[in-house]
This record gives sequence, C-alpha cells and structure tokens, in this order.
Amino acid sequence: MSALRLDSFDVFAAIVRCGGFRAAALERGVSSSALSQTINALEETLGIRLLNRTTRSVFPTEAGQRLLDRLNPALTDIRLAIAEVDELRDTPSGTLRINAPAPAVDHLLCRLVFEFMDIYHEVKIEIISDAAVIDIVEQGFDAGVRFGKQLAQDMIAVPLGPSLRYAIVASPDYIERRGRPETPHDLVNHDCIRRRFPGGTLVTWRFTNASEELDVTPDGRLTLSSAHNELQAALAGKGIAHVLDDYAKPYVQSGHLVELLIDWSPSLPSWFLYYPNRRLPSAAMRAFLDYIRGYKWDAST
Repeated sequence: MSALRLDSFDVFAAIVRCGGFRAAALERGVSSSALSQTINALEETLGIRLLNRTTRSVFPTEAGQRLLDRLNPALTDIRLAIAEVDELRDTPSGTLRINAPAPAVDHLLCRLVFEFMDIYHEVKIEIISDAAVIDIVEQGFDAGVRFGKQLAQDMIAVPLGPSLRYAIVASPDYIERRGRPETPHDLVNHDCIRRRFPGGTLVTWRFTNASEELDVTPDGRLTLSSAHNELQAALAGKGIAHVLDDYAKPYVQSGHLVELLIDWSPSLPSWFLYYPNRRLPSAAMRAFLDYIRGYKWDAST
C-alpha cells in the first residue's frame, strides 16, 4: 500500500458533506478534476470504492460511510489542534465560513464583515446566502445567522443588531387604482405579492395591534422567492409586498413606495449569529465574536 495523504481524507469528507465534486471544488477553490484524481488515488491505495457516482449525485458506499464515521471526529480534532496552534500567532488568520439568509447578508452581515476585514487582514471570509435551516456543523460552517426561535438548543447565540420589523408597502400607482387597506382583513380584496420559501412553504404575514393578533396567508397573482424581487414587483405596481423594513425604507423615504398598516406592524427578535457550543471556535471566529460583541449599533444599522 502506498503512503496515504491526510488531505485526501479531508477531500473525501468534503465531497460527501457538499453532496458532489463540483460543490466541494467551489468550497475549496480547486477544480473538480483535481478532487476526482485525489479520490481515485485514495480508492486505489485503499483497494476499495468509497463513493458511488451517478450523473446527478455522489454518495458514500458502505465502506465509505464506515470510514467517514471514523474520520469526522478525527478531522474535527485536527482542526481544533490547528486552531489551538493558531492562537499563538500575533494576528488571527484562517477562513471563516458563515451561512445566513439574504436579508441578514444584505443589511447586516456585509457591513460587519467589510469592517472586520479592514482590521484583520489575514482572515478570509466566505458567506453563503441561504434561507434553509441547515446543520452548520455537518455543512462545514463556522457559524450561521437566523432568528432566535430557529436556533438549535446546542448552539451559542450572539445577537446581531436591533429588533426587526416587516413593512407592508405598495406603490402610489397601485393605491390609486385599488385603494388603501385600512386593516389586515382588507387584504382579501387586494393583490398581495407572495413569497415562497425554498422548502415550498408560503410566507405567512403576521399582524398585531393593541387588541388583536392576526396571521394572514396572502392571496395574489404573483409568487416570488426573494425579497429583492418582491420589492421590484411592488415598485412596478404589481401588488402589495411584505418585506423587512430595511428593504423598504429607502423607497418609502423617496416616495416610490407607501407604507401601509403601520399600526399593525409587530416588532420581531433581532438576528442572531450562532455557533456550536461543543466545538472550540477558531482564532478567526473568536476574533469575529469579539468584534461583534464590541460593535456599536446605531439607528441606521
């Protein structure tokens, strides 16, 4: 048996975690063919097939799964050892991978990360915009961003920014044609711009005032999958949109959109950055956590 390379096992684990060679290659910044050659050499050295490959998917064989079950704890220990050594450096380095929904990336995370990178020049950061609830450990992320109610119990959470609110908006042209809803009950007579989550669920619009709480499943001709597209549709007069206030605010201030049902808009929890409590954060992650905890939030954030 020829000598085994430790990085070959890391490549194998990454391919299984990412669900294929292409995604793993993008994560590692190399070509798919390079990863394929690494796996071919590993399987040849071990004398057994580790991966079943089809045109659409890659998944481990029984031998591959057994090897992976043993490898993952060992690879985690190796990463922890590297992180502990990295603590001795004067300046944090390494790669920080964060998974977050697009609104958090657009209005919060990018600003934080850009300023953080100006301070820590040796830290590389990768942000993946994703609305799905995932296992950040299994997917190889250092941290994720979600609402507080969506966090797993074994995670440590750090609040990001002030509380949030949704805005109900429409263009002046739409209001002139269709009228202005005075309560959420009036929305049944309007074209609402609906949004569908990646898992297929339609977003429910939640309202509250001093005496009533109400959940509305909107009805309308147009269904989209992103807040950016909802905003475009509202600006084009195609209906009433339900978007985070951060998206709508500039257009409301300029008069291109009108905010509706303001008295019914509830305050929501802030975003939270979360990470596993069972794993020692890397030096880059600890530096980012310290930066967040000391960040001075202001009204414009």
